[in-house]
Amino acid sequence: MNAVAEPRPSGSGCAVNSFAAYRLLWLLALVSLSWTGETRYWSQGDYADFEKGHSSKVSLTSDGRLRLAPRFEEIFDSASIYLWALAEDSKGNLYAGGGGPGGPGARLYVLPPEGKGKTLASWDDLEVHAVAVGPGDQVYAATSPDGKVYKILPGGKPEVFYDPRAKYIWAMVFDSRGNLYVATGDRGDIHRISPQGKGEAFFKTGETHARALAIDPQGNLVVGTEPGGLIIRVNPKGEGFVLYQAARREITAVALAADGSIYAAGVGAKGPAPAVPPVPPAQVAPATQPSPAPTSLPGTAQQRQVQPMPAPIPSLAAPVVAGGSEIYRIGPDGFPRKVWSHAQHIAYSIVMDADGRPVIGTGNKGLIIRLDSDLVHSELLNASPTQVTCLLAGRGAKLYAATGNVGKLFRIGPGSEAEGTFESDVFDAAMFSYWGRLTFRARMEGGQVSLETRSGNLERPQKDWSAWSPAATAAEGGRIGSPPARFLQWRATLKASRDGRSPELEAVDAAYLPKNVAPVVAQIEITPANYRFPAQTLTLTPSTTLTLPPLGRPPRPASASLSTDTGATSMQYAKGFLGARWAATDDNQDSLLYSVHIRGVNESEWKLLKDQVKEKHLSWDSTGFPDGEYRLRVAASDAPTNPPAQALTAELISDPFDIDNTPPEITGLTAAPAGGKLEVRWKAADALSVIEKAEYSVNGGEWTLIEPTTRLSDSRQHDYLLALEPASGERAIAVRVTDSADNFSLAKIVVR
Repeated sequence: MNAVAEPRPSGSGCAVNSFAAYRLLWLLALVSLSWTGETRYWSQGDYADFEKGHSSKVSLTSDGRLRLAPRFEEIFDSASIYLWALAEDSKGNLYAGGGGPGGPGARLYVLPPEGKGKTLASWDDLEVHAVAVGPGDQVYAATSPDGKVYKILPGGKPEVFYDPRAKYIWAMVFDSRGNLYVATGDRGDIHRISPQGKGEAFFKTGETHARALAIDPQGNLVVGTEPGGLIIRVNPKGEGFVLYQAARREITAVALAADGSIYAAGVGAKGPAPAVPPVPPAQVAPATQPSPAPTSLPGTAQQRQVQPMPAPIPSLAAPVVAGGSEIYRIGPDGFPRKVWSHAQHIAYSIVMDADGRPVIGTGNKGLIIRLDSDLVHSELLNASPTQVTCLLAGRGAKLYAATGNVGKLFRIGPGSEAEGTFESDVFDAAMFSYWGRLTFRARMEGGQVSLETRSGNLERPQKDWSAWSPAATAAEGGRIGSPPARFLQWRATLKASRDGRSPELEAVDAAYLPKNVAPVVAQIEITPANYRFPAQTLTLTPSTTLTLPPLGRPPRPASASLSTDTGATSMQYAKGFLGARWAATDDNQDSLLYSVHIRGVNESEWKLLKDQVKEKHLSWDSTGFPDGEYRLRVAASDAPTNPPAQALTAELISDPFDIDNTPPEITGLTAAPAGGKLEVRWKAADALSVIEKAEYSVNGGEWTLIEPTTRLSDSRQHDYLLALEPASGERAIAVRVTDSADNFSLAKIVVR
């Protein structure tokens, strides 16, 4: 059982750095030392640890900090399956466009600052995929597929404003002169429409789809395309310049920062997509944010249930997007850099918050992510709908989020939640364990962090787990009040200060002690006679060198066993030696020592062969024992890593085996002519072992094998007949018989 206690920092000052240093030294100690002790620690303090947990109104940063999430309030529940576009006018009215299969068709909704949302305009098309507010708070909406740009008249009546004669309309944006720019597919053209509704193709991207669109203060358009994954700047004269060709197939969103930087989201792998496992319909990811509509809608207009996302361009199937997403930042000087990526999340939208930080809406887990820097990001919120399809930076430092599966509208902030909780992943101690002290590290900022625990013997918390224990609010923690069990979970509750500041939880440690169980000796094998195991060397002297793991990869605790046995072992020939090896395990991963005893089958007491054996094998000189049948007893003890009063042992007795150091006996060796041949006859017998082979040699020549008269060498007694051709002169004939214990005897006869 691991017994390297984790040091704890004392005092204040650089507590964060010292705590991390102590933790690193503790983990390295587990790797570098070959001995262990009792108390172990379940430690969580990294993003990878917290990512496995479940949060409610709590955000997680990529450098491993938990804090209260921004306020997240549902303000409108539409009749559409998806909301794709958001816009706000000068009076604070919000406009949301949506639709999707299984819903009531293309819809434009309006939500007043103080009032209830309603349907402003409707179409028979599949969906509204772009909304823009022009001069005088005039609202425009574009439908897809085979749609048009509509001006919304008083009373919500839609009037055709412009027909780009394109299959899809993905995005719209106004310039300072009131010209409307429209991004289309499936020709990838950008159209410019005057305030009077006169327009034409302004820029041809050369791509199938112009998917994302933004405009900077100088009137330059920033366009994202598909399938080349291009980010293009187009000046007011209609001259384009490719700023970056992304590694992803489609640029789903672009956003402009105050310093002139451009942020862009790329999704989808280029080339053939690798096979991915299927997922349930509610979790099916779209290959792109705004996909084309099928020509017929499944279900009725009254249906409003969770539907699979629409299909990728141009297929009508719904495969999972391969490759996840990437976010790129193109600096004011044009230098591109990837600042975020994820293998599963699909980025649909980017917006800049009031502090100039990019905020990303993603699927298929409904995460809203903020890029705090090029190296650190925060998972701010987890929306219950599975896709956050559109984000809008509204007036008064407010953010709005539109969702799909199902179509809802949320307000983000300002300010943080007053209280939130985080439930850790379930810890598996691998066996029944006693719980010790629970401690944590946090920055309170005037707020409060409290921790509770619960335990059970089912791998997932269910009704048969214990109730949550009383909360610990001090960082030094206290004894875990949950009953001993195999599994443990903790829950943190974060409460804001009176002035709204959030505490930050950085690390949690839970001490535990697995119940000691006896080791198990599962099998004993007697090795071939006349071979011995090589000598083993083992030292507990600390090494003078230390090998650190790669950055970002936690050290793995070394095995607690003192044994140097690796399973496969070479043996060396040594006449008279006998050996045994055994299989032994310990559920606590304790170090084990072995004692080996021997006893003849007719003896009443065990005799010690060797004590304090560290390896899982032993060889000994058997010539000091009389020939006969014996058994071995191997006893395993976990005493090296347990207090004497708690140490446990287990033993196993081997099957019977023979010690045989006496060679076979050769009798009746004769030679006489018979039938024109010289017949040599003899008998061989062994008291314990099978006669394995017989050989003969004439006049000192090479030894030649000979079969017994029964042809099979399968008995302890055999007769042999050797027929030689007659020859003149004297011949010396030698015979040699060997048993299965490698004992042999030799006899000679001279024929004249």
